[in-house]
Amino acid sequence: MGRRILNEALRKMVNADRRGKATALLQPISGVMVSFLNIMKHRGYIKKFEVIDPNRVGKINVELNGCIKDCKALTYRQDLRAKEIEQYRVRMLPTRQWGYVVITTPNGVLDHEEAIKQNVGGQVLGYFH
Repeated sequence: MGRRILNEALRKMVNADRRGKATALLQPISGVMVSFLNIMKHRGYIKKFEVIDPNRVGKINVELNGCIKDCKALTYRQDLRAKEIEQYRVRMLPTRQWGYVVITTPNGVLDHEEAIKQNVGGQVLGYFH
């Protein structure tokens, strides 16, 4: 159920970005979604986001940059070893210059570059480019 919530939120962001809107309101929220958005913010794909009322159902207001081409969460479990991350990235992303695969690892939620640096594997949450 958690991955479906993440996928719906990411699709809302992509659709709002394609329509040219400046913000997207995501609801319901999860801790994994906040970690995924932190990676997107760190990599410059969104400007900022604000968590509104995290104790109840909660909402996240995301300010978009206008540079998200595609963003998806995998609804199935995909385990990766540290050695397999580069092959998976080549298969899933369009080019070497754009995009990131987001992986949940024992060290937290990381993008593929950080996971390769730390030499850890984990489960694929999704990707964006």
